[in-house]
Amino acid sequence: QECTKPVKVDKKPGKAAAKIKIEADGSYFQVNQDGEAQKLEKAKITLNDCLACSGCITSAESVLISQQSHGELCKVLALNKAAAANEQKVVVVSVSPQSRASLAARCKLGLLETAKKLTAFLKSLGKCVHYVFDTTFSRNFSLLESQREFVRRFHKQAEDKKALPMLASACPGWICYAEKTHGSFIIPYISTTKSPQQVMGSLVKGYFAEQQHLPPDRIYHVTVMPCYDKKLEASRPDFFNQEFQTRDVDCVITTGEVLKLLEQEGVSLPDVDPAPLDTMLGSAAAEELSTHRGGGSGGYLEHIYRHAAQELFGIHVDSIQYKPLKNKDFQEVTLERDGVVLLQFALAYGFRNIQNLVQKLKRGKCPYHYVEVMACPSGCLNGGGQIKLEGESSKEELQQVERLYESLRAEIPEENQAVGELYERWLGGWGSEKALEVLHTQYHAVERANTALNIKW
Repeated sequence: QECTKPVKVDKKPGKAAAKIKIEADGSYFQVNQDGEAQKLEKAKITLNDCLACSGCITSAESVLISQQSHGELCKVLALNKAAAANEQKVVVVSVSPQSRASLAARCKLGLLETAKKLTAFLKSLGKCVHYVFDTTFSRNFSLLESQREFVRRFHKQAEDKKALPMLASACPGWICYAEKTHGSFIIPYISTTKSPQQVMGSLVKGYFAEQQHLPPDRIYHVTVMPCYDKKLEASRPDFFNQEFQTRDVDCVITTGEVLKLLEQEGVSLPDVDPAPLDTMLGSAAAEELSTHRGGGSGGYLEHIYRHAAQELFGIHVDSIQYKPLKNKDFQEVTLERDGVVLLQFALAYGFRNIQNLVQKLKRGKCPYHYVEVMACPSGCLNGGGQIKLEGESSKEELQQVERLYESLRAEIPEENQAVGELYERWLGGWGSEKALEVLHTQYHAVERANTALNIKW
């Protein structure tokens, strides 16, 4: 999705309106009434500009983003290394499991091997990356909070007509589309639970900073994500600490940008000596990786479904049967008892299915209690920031990444001892005010400007 306002036209008083002409190579020219053509330079568009603009409806993959790139990361690391000792920042990199699976497929490595070698490589960058974490840990919090939020909404549905369906909130491409295109109509349905990236941002700049006896602005936090839109998510004003003038996530790079870093440094990941894996709690290195059941987009549907079935109806769910509808990216899951539908969930991936879902909502014909919504067809493992393997079809490539991703032991968030400890010691228990403040967010309708610039030329 290209930016729909990529050039700046200088308007001069007394001059008639000029026309914009686009050449075959994508160049923009301003043509005046005399037929004279002047080439226009693409404008530098900041992330905040992009978020504030109502011109586009999906992603920012083609926007010229200068603050969020592997080049910016290298620049920051160099400056940090050259800074005085008392001014240097602790650099933390948090890696998504989807990115790790994509790198493993590209480098023909196992996931644990990839994680250890990637940790070593990242720590070698400028010799000033100090910690490398796994966002699977923060996803535990996202899943647990989503489960509890759904149960609360289910109990409120009689008094609040927009309590259900609850729509997933982990995908920033979907959130951007929802805020800009459907605004105040759709926002009440969206889960307020933060995504794993932003939960990790809260943990790193909150809990971890406290453990290191550092203010949040003395930590530079980088995430590695499968999606360009995560750059936009990290730049939302909601995730900016006004007191310390710092973002929860300072820089987001995609999986593909990690590959560029490897190439830039002349390093082959399989040749890197592995390093121990870091953990946020305790000094001992992690010995294994884990995942969550329910697919490559985080498993929100399955975790909420199982929890709700048990919590609301006392039904233990062993296995979940998906029913594909028009396509594999729109599937249903139904819980019944004695022929009565108790819960009806769905997953909707890709904008065609998302648009159909929204239309059902607007017509009052949406039968679902919860929908796992993701902007990318096939979900996060197929994110725009993932590595496209050479010489293989996209379908085979995705299947390879999926097999790797699903090869790990699936953990149950409720049984993660470290997560439980953080809830008790740092957040003040389940459902506390601090937990709501740290693990939840809000959304904002973006007013659409009715101008010709909104038209895709």
